[in-house]
Amino acid sequence: MAEGIKLAVNGTLMRGLELNANLLKAGAEFLYEADTTPVYRLWSIGDVHPAMVRVSSGGTAVALEVWLVPPAGLVQVLLQEPPGLSIGKVTLATGETVLGVLGEPILCEGQREISAYGGWRAYLAQCESSATA
Repeated sequence: MAEGIKLAVNGTLMRGLELNANLLKAGAEFLYEADTTPVYRLWSIGDVHPAMVRVSSGGTAVALEVWLVPPAGLVQVLLQEPPGLSIGKVTLATGETVLGVLGEPILCEGQREISAYGGWRAYLAQCESSATA
């Protein structure tokens, strides 16, 4: 396996979504899909991208993807993320801790909480099915 840093992504950086090209241009390699431990909450930021925040209570597991990113590429990817998103430690359901994209709590103020969907893809699927109904 190539040298790199594991990065958990929970929104538009995931495969097939709007900003996935940023990971690919940085030389990142998809490793696997995973869930977090149930200590996170998820918000839709204007239905453009999600923000995941670790909480002390009332959390849920969030579906995400883990990528292997070359060290130089990690900075490139993070600088292209929307404002209010940052890097932090994310704990996966397996117990592994990796770096991941997190939202600043202030970013979530006044936004729609979507934790019940379990992830950004599930939320988008619900939005698409509601639009066609």
